Amino acid sequence: MIDLLGTSLPVFIAVTVVLTGGAAFMTGHALSANWRPAWQAVGYSCLLGLADRFIIFSLFGGELLLLSGYVIDTAIIMAIALLSYRLTRARSMVAQYPWLYERAGPFGWRERSAG
Repeated sequence: MIDLLGTSLPVFIAVTVVLTGGAAFMTGHALSANWRPAWQAVGYSCLLGLADRFIIFSLFGGELLLLSGYVIDTAIIMAIALLSYRLTRARSMVAQYPWLYERAGPFGWRERSAG
Protein backbone atom coordinates (compact mmCIF):
# COMPACT_ATOMS: atom_id res chain seq x y z
CA MET A 1 0.00 0.00 0.00
CA ILE A 2 2.86 2.38 0.79
CA ASP A 3 4.39 1.70 -2.64
CA LEU A 4 1.12 2.64 -4.34
CA LEU A 5 0.14 5.68 -2.26
CA GLY A 6 3.58 6.93 -1.28
CA THR A 7 2.53 7.08 2.38
CA SER A 8 0.78 5.05 5.05
CA LEU A 9 -2.98 4.47 5.02
CA PRO A 10 -3.73 6.62 8.12
CA VAL A 11 -1.83 9.58 6.63
CA PHE A 12 -3.61 9.06 3.30
CA ILE A 13 -7.01 9.11 5.00
CA ALA A 14 -6.19 12.10 7.20
CA VAL A 15 -4.63 14.29 4.52
CA THR A 16 -6.35 13.22 1.29
CA VAL A 17 -9.85 12.34 2.46
CA VAL A 18 -10.32 14.64 5.45
CA LEU A 19 -8.13 17.71 4.87
CA THR A 20 -7.94 18.01 1.09
CA GLY A 21 -11.32 16.32 0.64
CA GLY A 22 -12.87 19.05 2.78
CA ALA A 23 -11.26 21.67 0.56
CA ALA A 24 -12.57 19.83 -2.50
CA PHE A 25 -16.07 19.76 -1.01
CA MET A 26 -15.97 23.51 -0.46
CA THR A 27 -14.58 24.04 -3.97
CA GLY A 28 -17.40 22.07 -5.58
CA HIS A 29 -19.97 23.90 -3.49
CA ALA A 30 -18.56 27.34 -4.34
CA LEU A 31 -18.36 26.60 -8.06
CA SER A 32 -21.92 25.35 -8.20
CA ALA A 33 -23.31 28.13 -6.02
CA ASN A 34 -21.83 30.68 -8.41
CA TRP A 35 -23.17 28.81 -11.47
CA ARG A 36 -19.74 27.95 -12.83
CA PRO A 37 -19.32 24.97 -15.19
CA ALA A 38 -18.43 21.56 -13.74
CA TRP A 39 -15.20 21.28 -15.74
CA GLN A 40 -13.67 23.94 -13.51
CA ALA A 41 -13.93 21.51 -10.60
CA VAL A 42 -11.66 19.15 -12.55
CA GLY A 43 -8.95 21.80 -12.91
CA TYR A 44 -9.12 22.85 -9.28
CA SER A 45 -9.01 19.20 -8.23
CA CYS A 46 -5.75 18.74 -10.11
CA LEU A 47 -4.28 21.70 -8.24
CA LEU A 48 -5.56 20.34 -4.92
CA GLY A 49 -3.92 17.02 -5.81
CA LEU A 50 -0.58 18.82 -6.10
CA ALA A 51 -1.12 20.52 -2.75
CA ASP A 52 -2.06 17.15 -1.24
CA ARG A 53 1.17 15.52 -2.46
CA PHE A 54 3.20 18.43 -1.10
CA ILE A 55 1.56 18.21 2.34
CA ILE A 56 2.18 14.46 2.47
CA PHE A 57 5.80 15.03 1.44
CA SER A 58 6.60 17.96 3.70
CA LEU A 59 4.80 16.91 6.89
CA PHE A 60 4.90 13.13 6.78
CA GLY A 61 7.94 12.25 4.66
CA GLY A 62 5.95 10.69 1.82
CA GLU A 63 7.10 10.58 -1.77
CA LEU A 64 6.52 13.83 -3.63
CA LEU A 65 6.90 12.75 -7.25
CA LEU A 66 4.98 9.47 -7.19
CA LEU A 67 2.64 9.33 -10.18
CA SER A 68 0.37 6.61 -8.79
CA GLY A 69 -0.04 8.52 -5.52
CA TYR A 70 -0.92 11.71 -7.37
CA VAL A 71 -3.44 9.97 -9.64
CA ILE A 72 -5.18 8.18 -6.75
CA ASP A 73 -5.24 11.30 -4.55
CA THR A 74 -6.52 13.48 -7.37
CA ALA A 75 -9.20 10.98 -8.38
CA ILE A 76 -10.59 10.92 -4.83
CA ILE A 77 -10.39 14.70 -4.53
CA MET A 78 -12.10 15.11 -7.92
CA ALA A 79 -14.88 12.70 -6.96
CA ILE A 80 -15.56 14.65 -3.77
CA ALA A 81 -15.56 17.98 -5.63
CA LEU A 82 -17.91 16.75 -8.36
CA LEU A 83 -20.30 15.13 -5.87
CA SER A 84 -20.42 18.37 -3.91
CA TYR A 85 -20.98 20.30 -7.14
CA ARG A 86 -23.90 18.10 -8.13
CA LEU A 87 -25.43 18.14 -4.64
CA THR A 88 -25.35 21.94 -4.55
CA ARG A 89 -26.64 22.26 -8.13
CA ALA A 90 -29.64 20.04 -7.38
CA ARG A 91 -30.44 22.06 -4.26
CA SER A 92 -30.07 25.33 -6.18
CA MET A 93 -32.28 24.28 -9.08
CA VAL A 94 -35.12 23.25 -6.80
CA ALA A 95 -34.78 26.30 -4.55
CA GLN A 96 -34.52 28.81 -7.38
CA TYR A 97 -37.13 27.30 -9.71
CA PRO A 98 -39.69 25.59 -7.45
CA TRP A 99 -42.48 25.96 -10.02
CA LEU A 100 -40.43 24.03 -12.62
CA TYR A 101 -38.48 21.40 -10.69
CA GLU A 102 -38.78 19.05 -7.73
CA ARG A 103 -36.13 16.96 -6.01
CA ALA A 104 -35.36 13.53 -7.39
CA GLY A 105 -32.89 12.25 -4.82
CA PRO A 106 -29.93 14.06 -3.31
CA PHE A 107 -28.13 14.61 -6.64
CA GLY A 108 -30.96 15.23 -9.07
CA TRP A 109 -34.11 17.06 -9.96
CA ARG A 110 -36.96 16.50 -12.40
CA GLU A 111 -39.62 18.60 -14.03
CA ARG A 112 -42.63 19.14 -11.82
CA SER A 113 -45.71 17.30 -13.07
CA ALA A 114 -48.61 19.51 -14.15
CA GLY A 115 -51.20 18.14 -11.90
